[in-house]
Amino acid sequence: MKSIIHKITGGLGKLSHWLLSFGPFGLFAIAFLDSLMIPMPGGVDAMLLLLATARPSWMLIYVAAATIGSTAGCVGLYKISEKAGHRALAKFSESKQKRVKDLIDRYDVLSVLVASLLPPPFPFKLFVVSAGVFRLNLLRFTIAIAAGRTFRYLLEGYLAVHYGEHAKEILSHYYPSIGIGLAVLIIVFFVGRNLLKRGSQPEPVSGIES
Repeated sequence: MKSIIHKITGGLGKLSHWLLSFGPFGLFAIAFLDSLMIPMPGGVDAMLLLLATARPSWMLIYVAAATIGSTAGCVGLYKISEKAGHRALAKFSESKQKRVKDLIDRYDVLSVLVASLLPPPFPFKLFVVSAGVFRLNLLRFTIAIAAGRTFRYLLEGYLAVHYGEHAKEILSHYYPSIGIGLAVLIIVFFVGRNLLKRGSQPEPVSGIES
């Protein structure tokens, strides 16, 4: 069993390095496959850092390729989950499934946006699969994924251009705090906006003065 897993991992590693030789097109493919729950050794983040460090002038192109690839892959996983998502959810513990369902029921697509910003080991894929199972609005889901990924990959590209080989260390040290902080700000913003909307709504008239 271990030898089979090792062969599969080795094969995916070779595929990942081969795709990387195609620059932004390869990064798009890596991001797409990774978002479809086909784990690519090294991951999208590491590949983006590597490419942007080697060719800083193409940083925005790499960010766009990673964002579009990841978003397309998440939409693909969403569509698959509409039909077969319950089987995919079975891979996660019941407690995790319940927590995610409660968050989606309460915050709708906002929960997906926040999940797309948080660093591993946060179970982002569980939110994507759940979004498909519970039929979240596809357009708003796509916008949320694209927004979260754009921020994440822009930050990584910026660090790669300005700090080169040290970008990975800086990212691993600071991104958890940045991601969580931004997620909290987004939640506070949306909750505050909803409270203001409710407060500005006129109270229903209980009776008519004679």
